Amino acid sequence: MTTTFIEWAGSLILLGGLVHLSFIDWTHYRLPNYWTKPLIILGLLYNFNVSLDAYPYVLGAVLGYVIFWTVETAYRLFRKTEGLGRGDAKLLAAGGAWCGALALPFIILLASSAALIFVLFGVRDKSGKTSANFKLPFGPFLALGIAITFLTLKFL
Repeated sequence: MTTTFIEWAGSLILLGGLVHLSFIDWTHYRLPNYWTKPLIILGLLYNFNVSLDAYPYVLGAVLGYVIFWTVETAYRLFRKTEGLGRGDAKLLAAGGAWCGALALPFIILLASSAALIFVLFGVRDKSGKTSANFKLPFGPFLALGIAITFLTLKFL
């Protein structure tokens, strides 16, 4: 299968955007709309040009947002505190726009697994114990899940 210029350019745009968003979320604990929303639109435009069927990507964007919005809202209602940001929902929507609806479980599984491994082996306070109140940005792990899923779908 020959990879077209649009596929290479789209891949670079997605990966560059994910790296940039990961850095912002890691340092500032937020995923700005002016980076997440264009990534959703570019993912849909990319797949309108590359794929013959746009439905899975539109559905992926909608479901990606709705899934994390539901988790965010339920957590806030039950725990009375923020647990997941709206930027994470938009980033998962971008993952759905780039990878499709069927890829969402894989993106979430990869992101959650990477975050869990990081917490189990990487997060320690000064005494060497894992802190229960540690604030962890989920965006970089979500970006990793999107990148791995996208590259697997497109190039393997």
